[in-house]
Amino acid sequence: MTEDEFDLFYTAAYPRLVGRLYALTGDYAEAQDVVQEAFVRAWDRRASVLNGNQAPEAWIQTVARRLAMSRWRRARHWWELVRGESAPRSAPEPSTDHVALVAALRRLPEAQRTAIVLHHLCDLTVDQIAAETGVAVGTIKARLSRGRTALAAHLASEETHSTEEARV
Repeated sequence: MTEDEFDLFYTAAYPRLVGRLYALTGDYAEAQDVVQEAFVRAWDRRASVLNGNQAPEAWIQTVARRLAMSRWRRARHWWELVRGESAPRSAPEPSTDHVALVAALRRLPEAQRTAIVLHHLCDLTVDQIAAETGVAVGTIKARLSRGRTALAAHLASEETHSTEEARV
């Protein structure tokens, strides 16, 4: 994209983007700042961002939104420090079920544990897990099946062990 093409793109897209970011931030000056910063970053990457098949306005909007959220988080953190609210909060004790589940998951082979966690805790589909791990779909299904069976056995043995300890 040439400098003149970039200028035309900037002239057309800037008001729309500022309007969108103003709706997000509620601060017109902040919206202008983050959109301007996003355009600066786009200019630095114009060979890859603006000439590719990507939608450059969407890219700039995403960058501006991320900048706005980052600034908001930084301001909130600063405000918490000033008000003294950033003192570490104590975490609640994990439940016995949680401890037993983590212990049982640790006893699984890594491949089965990964499949179980991605499927049941991260809500990924079998196809997504296969793509993520670079393994065939059938292999993921087998790992899930074997992992569930082993997990159930480990949890049952933990429950039996806990019951016996409670009696003593």
